[in-house]
Amino acid sequence: MKTKQLLIPSGAAIGLTLVPMLILSCKQDGQNDKKPVNILFIMSDDHSYQTISAYGHGLNSTPNIDRIAREGVLFTNSYVANSLSGPSRACLLTGKHSIANGFTDNGTIFDGDQQTFPKLLQKAGYQTAIVGKWHLGSEPQGFDYWNILIGQGQYYAPRFIDNGDTTVIQGYATRVIADLTIKWLEEIRDKEKPFMLMMHNKAPHRPWQPDIQDLGAYDDTVFPLPANFYDDYQGRKAAALQEMTIAADMTLDSDLKMGFDWTARMSESDREAWNNYYDGVQAGFDSLQLSGNELTEWKYQRYMRDYLGCINSVDRNVGRVLDWLEANGLLENTIVIYTSDQGFYMGEHGWFDKRFMYEESFRTPLLIRMPAGMRGTCDQLVQNIDLAPTFLDIANVPIPEEIHGISMLPLLQGKKTGKLHRALYYHYHEFPAEHMVRKHYGIRDRRYKLIRFYDDGTEAGKRRGIKDYEKAKIRLDEWELYDLKADPSEMNNIYGKPGTGFITRILKTKLEKLRRQYGEL
Repeated sequence: MKTKQLLIPSGAAIGLTLVPMLILSCKQDGQNDKKPVNILFIMSDDHSYQTISAYGHGLNSTPNIDRIAREGVLFTNSYVANSLSGPSRACLLTGKHSIANGFTDNGTIFDGDQQTFPKLLQKAGYQTAIVGKWHLGSEPQGFDYWNILIGQGQYYAPRFIDNGDTTVIQGYATRVIADLTIKWLEEIRDKEKPFMLMMHNKAPHRPWQPDIQDLGAYDDTVFPLPANFYDDYQGRKAAALQEMTIAADMTLDSDLKMGFDWTARMSESDREAWNNYYDGVQAGFDSLQLSGNELTEWKYQRYMRDYLGCINSVDRNVGRVLDWLEANGLLENTIVIYTSDQGFYMGEHGWFDKRFMYEESFRTPLLIRMPAGMRGTCDQLVQNIDLAPTFLDIANVPIPEEIHGISMLPLLQGKKTGKLHRALYYHYHEFPAEHMVRKHYGIRDRRYKLIRFYDDGTEAGKRRGIKDYEKAKIRLDEWELYDLKADPSEMNNIYGKPGTGFITRILKTKLEKLRRQYGEL
């Protein structure tokens, strides 16, 4: 088999280009008669910006997701408020940071009685629907229709809760979610009303099980190791204490399918194809007798091939939905958003997973296609708490004062506005837990990032039965400072180094101001 060496090109930025803007509003008493805009919000789980080809990293091709960028705006500085699935979704729904919406970690249950943007849109006359991953513990509120995966969901023959009724749907989750999305658009919605539809994928969440048709899609590709793949975490204690390395923490069995049976939910034909493929992978692996760095690098290649195989299906089914909208005359009156609930590590620092405030997990993809709107890229700092006020602004619904986010609509219209994020706040709360990433909060502006790691997990470790209890007890109270211009990979913690005192004081002052603004102090 011929092996292809993958090259990573440098992505060139495109400037924002303004084209005529459609006036978007939902008609209410005393308002104009402009046609209201529909909102299709597509979100995947753990989809890294590095693996969307519009971002120029060259790892794979995502032509359908790229179409949203090509016909809209690609945000190059989009971030989350808490890089963990449930908390990130709660921030998105409420437009508030975790401490304010009450959903700080995945052990929490979302308080559905609180204000969310779907409730406000529903009240304003929108039909609201969600299909796919929910992962918030409580039942959805504020939706006219909901058909959600149970918990994390399964890739094959997934179980759904359809407006309260549990069903099993045969097939692959990403295809099934697109099928349900199109079915709602075609058969269920009231075509006389505007809609806000959330299409939320399980993929490409761990354990990265591709659709049958995508097995082996990247077997001819050798992915280059990130430059910091063998990071030794010098000067970064929290990074050294984590448990999310490809070398030590990615499993050969359940993660990489070596000797592990994932086929219980598959049809007979899918099971046969799956076993044929992974039996071949297993045989090849067994013949190599790998250890040390060779084993780690084999695991990395296998991880990338499975992960990107999942994304093939995500992209293909995004294309199906876009094509349906276009064929049915809805694309030019529907704003389409594509994002992820957070970023993900593609081997940077030797890691997979998320959680840290470092760029790869803090940063998330965001692509927005506005009808007759902007074209190009936007490098303004934005955050997932900004989506709720943006959706409300698009629908001409008043934005409640208690929302922390800022509407991106002026950016999408090419307007200069004084109400922009000058710096972003982040807070990760879940410790001790899987991957053992320490609690931390911090601030990022255009150039610098300041992070404080804090707390030990003594009491929580007792409650949760943490296996590595001795590691959980290690007390940590550490600051990290990065000059992202000089050190974009965040390898050199310069906190306390000569010449950093002035910028540190400025950032700490801004950080305290943001913490007070968001109700943490």
